Amino acid sequence: MSINVCVAGATGWVGADLSRAIHAAEDLNLSGAIARSAAGRPLGEVLDIPGLDLVVSATAQEALAKPCDVFVEFSTPEAAKAHVLHALAAGAHVVVGTSGLTDEDYAEIDRTAKDAGRGVLTAGNFALTAVLLLKFATLAARYIPHWEVIDYAGANKADAPSGTARELAYRLGEVRRPELAVPVDQTVGPRESRGAGLSGCQVHSVRLPGYVASVEAIFGLPEMQLSLRHDAGTSAQPYVDGTLLAVRKVATLKGLRRGLDAVMDF
Repeated sequence: MSINVCVAGATGWVGADLSRAIHAAEDLNLSGAIARSAAGRPLGEVLDIPGLDLVVSATAQEALAKPCDVFVEFSTPEAAKAHVLHALAAGAHVVVGTSGLTDEDYAEIDRTAKDAGRGVLTAGNFALTAVLLLKFATLAARYIPHWEVIDYAGANKADAPSGTARELAYRLGEVRRPELAVPVDQTVGPRESRGAGLSGCQVHSVRLPGYVASVEAIFGLPEMQLSLRHDAGTSAQPYVDGTLLAVRKVATLKGLRRGLDAVMDF
């Protein structure tokens, strides 16, 4: 039986390639698509997919009038939380690729998902190398008590830190709080120069032309350092592959889980 999938942000950078992949997959069925800029038009016409007559919806409420098994969120940080809650209320499992949600947002979504008996899988980055970065960094944090996170992206990326950097800081903070030789509040000079504090970690966001998306965890001990870094290319394909895995596995969860590794065999 095919899994019916609704995609929010179906014409976006990741959403467009994801929609094409879902339509091409034998075990998946693209049952809904949301994109305000293309609302009312056939998605196949917008994305040049022959044989796809699905009409694009303007809102999640409109798209969810037709039931789906899995709702995939790749729209905007402003709309993401409402979309997820609407999808859970409609009885769907949810995969979240949109960045910008806070720990408080995730806590509310987790409670709602558990009450609904549905699974939510959220990842700041669905690329395999990003998943491995999270695993390796949390392992390193068990042995090295000093670290900071650097987040790199293009000049036009509005959210900072990125979803990947937020997730990395959260994961590291779950291991323990890093040690700071000089506490941030004792900094001589502007405290902002030490970055933002997330889950006890100092996170620095760089936004410049020429960057795509990268995140780096830097660990330090006397006389030695360790750097773990994920660099993204310009293609959405790495995110599509990971999202398809999440779509196929999210129904095995109840409540919210963070990171694609939640459904991977590590």
